[in-house]
Amino acid sequence: MSAAAKPVVTRFAPSPTGYLHIGGGRTALFNWLYARGRGGKFLLRIEDTDRERSTPEATEAILQGLRWLGLDWDGEAVSQFERKDRHAEVAHQMLGRGTAYKCFSTQEEIAAYRAAQEAAGASYAVFQSPWRDVAPADYPDLPYVIRMKAPRDGETVIDDQVQGRVVIQNATLDDMIVLRSDGTPTYMLAVVVDDHDMGVTHVIRGDDHLNNAARQQMVYDAMGWDIPVWAHIPLIHGPDGKKLSKRHGATAVGDYQAQGYPAAGMRNYLTRLGWAHGNDEFFTSAQAMEWFDLGGIGRSPARLDFKKLENICGQHIAAADDAALLHELEAYLVAAHRDLLTDAQRDLLSRAMYCVKDRAKTFPELLEKAHFALISRPVVADEAAAAALDTVSRGILKSLTPRLQTGSWTKETLEPILTEIAAAHGIGFGKLAAPLRAALAGRTATPSVYDMMLVIGRDETIARLEDAAG
Repeated sequence: MSAAAKPVVTRFAPSPTGYLHIGGGRTALFNWLYARGRGGKFLLRIEDTDRERSTPEATEAILQGLRWLGLDWDGEAVSQFERKDRHAEVAHQMLGRGTAYKCFSTQEEIAAYRAAQEAAGASYAVFQSPWRDVAPADYPDLPYVIRMKAPRDGETVIDDQVQGRVVIQNATLDDMIVLRSDGTPTYMLAVVVDDHDMGVTHVIRGDDHLNNAARQQMVYDAMGWDIPVWAHIPLIHGPDGKKLSKRHGATAVGDYQAQGYPAAGMRNYLTRLGWAHGNDEFFTSAQAMEWFDLGGIGRSPARLDFKKLENICGQHIAAADDAALLHELEAYLVAAHRDLLTDAQRDLLSRAMYCVKDRAKTFPELLEKAHFALISRPVVADEAAAAALDTVSRGILKSLTPRLQTGSWTKETLEPILTEIAAAHGIGFGKLAAPLRAALAGRTATPSVYDMMLVIGRDETIARLEDAAG
């Protein structure tokens, strides 16, 4: 059975030597979407064989980044290091199959060989071990590595779902080491063994691994295993077209959570970053699962566009369920190390969601729009708002408060009262709105005065107006 005919199994295999990079987050997302959209499995493998640089903290940061993005994986995360005995077992199986051999060449001998090749003007200084065809019975009792027998001529073809047909001349590939002299496996072997044992059918990863695919494909052939479907996706570049780095701003997935981007918006944006479904820009995760395919991935590097990210995130905030949005906002406060909401603030913010989530592109923006619902008396007006509270305006507010004491508290009843007060003082409603915004929120940019009054209620509205009127 070919890999393409099997139930889909994808994987994400980060190294826990640092945070989850935004490029890694998108790779995980593509794997997740491809598997979930086909009823398949999405697996997680932690490639922790670099024992000096791998840390539990980095592993946890990766897991947290995936959880924030909403990418759930099937089963437990696999530790590559813990499978080292299995990797060594396969290296010895290759010996038994005659597709690998023991090499006793020293580093000095290898260096001398390559120097001689270069001096002779060879196109490729590929080491050709003198031990390749030595019978096992003639092996000396010395330290050795296990090398795979790579084909010496011809070409290796990678049929890649993104990059197309990639041809690599076998003359440029050496007999790579699969097991070191200390008995530890190399990365090239470990990846293939793990992918095979985990049943991975589709390897979707960055195109910086494209050259690795040729070597890894040889391991599959050496063991007689099915080769997975390859899909090498272009990397993400900064807005200036250069390789993404810290100079472009946030590069870790966790940084975007701490900056207040909603996870649904981030998923939408990252899905669209290097992949297209017609002209669709805004879509749900369910739609992304249904639409996502490998054919929609472009070959050119994608560029981060923070304005587009904010636009997409704003649409997701506006479309979100209020309770779910409040829950994610509170998670943002934790991630950003900001003050958490009190019970009273949570209640008022929940009531205010309908009038603050439109046009807020991030959670900090949403909180700024909801400032009126989160503050307590006395309201401190900023400089611009304070300018609207002159003597005349205070007098108008003072005349307004008695009119708000009775009657129903709805926009339909409040609107004629405010209109009448403005007319009685010979001003338009806009002139009245400015001191009302200053009194109720201490800001000049707020939701409508009616929405603020309805959210905070009659008693709080009157108290704030009386404070401002003096």
